[in-house]
Amino acid sequence: MLNAPQSKSIFLVGPMGVGKTTVGRMLARDLNLRFRDSDHEIEKRTGADIPWIFDVEGEQGFREREAKVIDDLTLAPDVLLATGGGAVLRDENRRCLSRRGTVVYLDTSVELQLKRTSRDKKRPLLQGGDQEQILRELRRVREPIYQSVADLKVIVGSGSSRKVAAEILRKLRENEYFEVCT
Repeated sequence: MLNAPQSKSIFLVGPMGVGKTTVGRMLARDLNLRFRDSDHEIEKRTGADIPWIFDVEGEQGFREREAKVIDDLTLAPDVLLATGGGAVLRDENRRCLSRRGTVVYLDTSVELQLKRTSRDKKRPLLQGGDQEQILRELRRVREPIYQSVADLKVIVGSGSSRKVAAEILRKLRENEYFEVCT
């Protein structure tokens, strides 16, 4: 059984390109939760896109903004939050996620990530280098952190986002999420 969260909020974590936003929107509708995306919220609050924030403030400045947004959004009841790939790097973010809801880790292969992100110019960490090597290094560092914070893990393959959302729903039922939260 999952740890009983204070609300029925669900937080999606995982690497870039795994589909957290797309799957999150579907899952939020299925569960009647309010969908939020931490990266979109940062852009909304700053009036600037993430690449610009990285250019002007660096990754450290971005991570500080991200921590504030994650703290705020995880306090809201009945929310489904899609986080950025690096959100789990800060202890304070992991604490907010694990204490305030159910954390679902969406995992995929580096090959699928590369396919989904190779032409995306809005991902600052993938600019100016060998993208496959960068993704492999990010995975090496972040995968154990995703594992440590997650209540559930779902592997994302080349199937549809609807199938991924259905698999998350199945695992939530299997782990008594609905009995705890309804």
